Amino acid sequence: MNKAILILSYIIVHNFSYGQGFNHIWLLGDNSLAPFPANGRMFIDSNSYNIITESRKMDFLGTEGNICNANGNFLMSSNGVWIADATNDTMMNGDSINPNGVTSSWPFGLPYFANNIFLNYPGDSTKYILFHHTITQVGSYYHCFELYSSVIDVTLNSGLGGVTLKNSVVIQDTLNEGIGACKHANGSDWWIVMMKDASDIAYTVLCDSSGIATVFKQHLNYNPLPVENGAQLSFSLDGTKFITTTYDNPTNQNSFLVIADFDRCTGMFSNTQTIQLTNGSYLWGLAFSPSGKYAYACSSGYIFQVDVDNLTVDTVATYDGFISPPTSTCCATTFWNMYLAANGKIYVTSGSRVRHFTEINYPDSADTACNVQQHSVFIGNYPHLRAVPNHPNYYLGCDTTGGCTCLTGINENQQNDFRFRIYPNPVTEGYLHIGYLLPQNKKGLFQIYDITGKVVFKYGLPQWSNEQSFKLPELSEGIYNCIITSGMERVSKKIAVINE
Repeated sequence: MNKAILILSYIIVHNFSYGQGFNHIWLLGDNSLAPFPANGRMFIDSNSYNIITESRKMDFLGTEGNICNANGNFLMSSNGVWIADATNDTMMNGDSINPNGVTSSWPFGLPYFANNIFLNYPGDSTKYILFHHTITQVGSYYHCFELYSSVIDVTLNSGLGGVTLKNSVVIQDTLNEGIGACKHANGSDWWIVMMKDASDIAYTVLCDSSGIATVFKQHLNYNPLPVENGAQLSFSLDGTKFITTTYDNPTNQNSFLVIADFDRCTGMFSNTQTIQLTNGSYLWGLAFSPSGKYAYACSSGYIFQVDVDNLTVDTVATYDGFISPPTSTCCATTFWNMYLAANGKIYVTSGSRVRHFTEINYPDSADTACNVQQHSVFIGNYPHLRAVPNHPNYYLGCDTTGGCTCLTGINENQQNDFRFRIYPNPVTEGYLHIGYLLPQNKKGLFQIYDITGKVVFKYGLPQWSNEQSFKLPELSEGIYNCIITSGMERVSKKIAVINE
């Protein structure tokens, strides 16, 4: 095999190992003492993860936004201070985001959470939009006073992208920390949500192909009211549920989980319920299980599981005192932010600079069967502080049951072809790549049948990805039938296998 073929084989294997869609990369590292510190990158596919060490200019102290394209190619990231391109250097016009507030005091990244989120631009595959905010100190409290948006055109600067609209004010009010997003029922547009400070009011922004289409307010109708509250604002993967937090007053810090229904067609909340989880401590991280049956929340010392249907609560983890690294006097690997990753597991970071993450292996299992493994993920010899990517479910399709028109051509209430594509065809080197779009929040199954009807390969398709790559078992030359099944629907395509 000549050198060119070897290089090509490496590229194929590398892409097939990691190309999993918009949300498969987590940038790690808070080592801001050096100009080019050793950091990490976590590649997460539908079953596992892989961590590599890299030298990168951008650190993350709490705020992390990043996004890949649909094929899993990394595009950009932001720590709330600037925007980096795929080379991890400053994107064209990507400096100086989030003016005002405390941004200038944190040159290595904002220490807050859920402060930015990258979304693919509705109706335009060449653009992305970043929603972001900073914090301003007022007396002893910190508030957000603006929600900004910045638009990125990825065709600029030889494909590395450039910011074409920066720091455009979307909302101006006294707001809580945290940004949430959910795909519109038309399958194309986005709903973006922030909470007003000291209030039960939710600000909801509609972003469509024209940009910011509308902004409106709604009372969620819960009590007590938050005072200088910040939270990860999380939607279930199917977009029907929403969670945030509140507490009764800054002195007692008795904290509550707030759960509401969400209408993806109208952007309206309903049926708000609250449940107290802590006495005298704040709630930090929030996440739904993949099915949406359970909501997870954590204080620094406890992880709670809440059954969304009946509001029963189980304490599924209590901090065990682990110090990371174990030979040091710092730092306590307590609980902070939560991240539902592309492999269906929930990862929990710490409020300290640590080298280990906590992993919830089976978040759709009740009580301790969810299998919380504290400090089980070693990220390498570099510290990480708090930050998790703010990834919504990019793969939600249309839902026309509420009267919304489908804009993507994929109506999940009608039979569809899953946009099933498959290549290379014929298969000559044992590698196969498929693209697909499953109905919202429904898993799928990919199977390959030989001419006798025997299943020679199968793989479960998660609902949060639309690209998968496989190294197939050794197959005889011939024609095979590839089938994707989800619910009561299925679609098939034939491939040829040629052994060279």
